[in-house]
Amino acid sequence: MTVYNVVSFCGIFVLIFFAWLLSPNKRVVNMRLILGGITIQMALALFIFAFPPGARVFLWLNDAAVAVMESASAGAEFVFGRLALPPGTVNEQGQESLGFFLAFQGLPTIIFFSALVAIFYHAGIMQAVIKAFASFFSRFMHISGAESLCASANIFVGIESTLTVKPHLDSMTRSELTTVLTAGMATVASNVLALYVFSLRDLFPTIAAHLISASFLSAPAAVIMAKTIMPETDEPKTLGRNVRVHYKRERTLVEAIIRGSNEAVRLIVGIVALLIAVLGLVELIDLILTGIGGYVNSSAGLSVDWSLAGLLGYIFYPIALIIGVPPADALAVGKIIGERMIVTEVTAYQDLAAAMAGDILTHGRSAVICAYALCGFAHIASLAIFIGGITAVAPKTTHTLSKIGPRALIAATLACLMTACIAGTFYSEGSLIFG
Repeated sequence: MTVYNVVSFCGIFVLIFFAWLLSPNKRVVNMRLILGGITIQMALALFIFAFPPGARVFLWLNDAAVAVMESASAGAEFVFGRLALPPGTVNEQGQESLGFFLAFQGLPTIIFFSALVAIFYHAGIMQAVIKAFASFFSRFMHISGAESLCASANIFVGIESTLTVKPHLDSMTRSELTTVLTAGMATVASNVLALYVFSLRDLFPTIAAHLISASFLSAPAAVIMAKTIMPETDEPKTLGRNVRVHYKRERTLVEAIIRGSNEAVRLIVGIVALLIAVLGLVELIDLILTGIGGYVNSSAGLSVDWSLAGLLGYIFYPIALIIGVPPADALAVGKIIGERMIVTEVTAYQDLAAAMAGDILTHGRSAVICAYALCGFAHIASLAIFIGGITAVAPKTTHTLSKIGPRALIAATLACLMTACIAGTFYSEGSLIFG
């Protein structure tokens, strides 16, 4: 154990304290929930990081995820040819890859994984797993059945997780809705997770295992931060109750696959539109900021990075230190974590890959902590997506969601950082999963 492990552990409580400072009712603190959530995270982390059989399980999941991704690329290669070949690979016809193309290699995996998840739902496997996790969270964290179910669903799926509690959305309290939003933004869907693995697997061979573990660890972190930043002051209608998964089952397996694939296409279109629009706007903002900043630098003799990513790096620099990143890497990690709130985690993971490839990060723990901190939909565009998705099925929640949305985004960001602290606490270069 090093001093950085201790810093990461202390960072857990610093982040919770920061969430408490933003609470509108600081007198209401659910210590049972906070301690229960931390206990769940620590138990999971011990199993994953410190218990050799547990590490082997997640390394097996890593290999399984990579193998499934390779299967997913078969369809993309048939459609797009050499454009779909990952960098450094050769197909059966002896054709070499032309390099990395997000549109032809990363995005098609979303279609495959969405179809796979639809199959699991159709078979009833997903409902059983989600229900088991929901019962566990409800018992140890003493939250409502609807909250537990939604938080559990977010371990595996994205915006569609809100549909699992559709009948209960209109009657949820402000605190419950904050939890729903936070859990959605603090976790990632399994289909999009494959995209991040695709970006990093060559530089970070065990990245799939880490991102899968981050999905599990972030669910209780999301509940802790949501309930701290918006404590429960009302009586949830599903408190102490087990809530059934709301799911409309297709008549046949083929229909389930078609639905999953079609939903993935809509998701991909949304991601592409978002990346084009946001990255273009960021470039425009950078032109303005660097133009003004260049004048300021020359006038005052400064050497400040005035780009949006650079300014976010300065803001998130102390946060990077708090979660256990060594000072030498804190500015680079802070910049990547900060830009996620603007340019989404897709671009942030690509920048992490670039930082690793360019030897910008000097410590292995920095890359690990950054990977965990980025594992979530905690950005402005996602907030709009989740609020829009929920209000589409529960219009009565529009006013409440618009008011609690910014708090939920902060809570989700803190939850991702808390998960990074857990990983930093247990980080050891000699362990199976980190080695």
